[in-house]
Order: sequence, then C-alpha cells, then structure tokens
Amino acid sequence: MAITLTDSAADRIRHFLEQRGKGVGVRLGVRTTGCSGMAYVVEFADEIEESDTVFEVDGVKLVVSPKSLVYLDGTELDFGKEGLNEGFRFNNPNEKARCGCGESFSI
Repeated sequence: MAITLTDSAADRIRHFLEQRGKGVGVRLGVRTTGCSGMAYVVEFADEIEESDTVFEVDGVKLVVSPKSLVYLDGTELDFGKEGLNEGFRFNNPNEKARCGCGESFSI
C-alpha cells in the first residue's frame, strides 16, 4: 500500500505547515457526500493515532486512517494552478467515475 506526493504538493504542504506553525503533517481521507458518493478530504494532522498509516515523502507526513486507506491506496497527491484556481488534485487509480463538477467520485 502506498500514497505518493508530487514535488509541488510537498512544497505546498511544507509551506502551509510553516505558516500554521504546528502540526505533524496532513491527514488524507474520504467522506461520503456529493452526487458520486465520496469526496476527498485534506486536513492538518496535529497527532497520529495508533491505527493510522503514515507515509513520509520528501519530509512530509501523510496520515491516513485505515477506513480511508482502502480507497486511497495507489493515489498520487498533486498541487497545481490553472488560471486563478489552485488546489490539490488526487490522481487515484481506484476511481471508476467522477461527477460533472469534479467534487465527488465513486470506486
């Protein structure tokens, strides 16, 4: 099981953590919502639970709960800018469909 991170995503996460001044990394997850069923979640991680899996890429810790790891295995987290929009992108090989607005997905 693995989750990877592009250089631009690692740089952005490090920047956010430095600005925030605390935290061990970011927590990646999924939640039930939207027209396709699930949405990705990115939050600051202030602590690591015993049941969490931690991936460290370029000095950045990605913290994932066992429930979310099933859906995120093999995912690459990227960060990009397009015009005035910027944000994290999940390149997940497990996705089977994505809603038209791009906010939710199904497996």
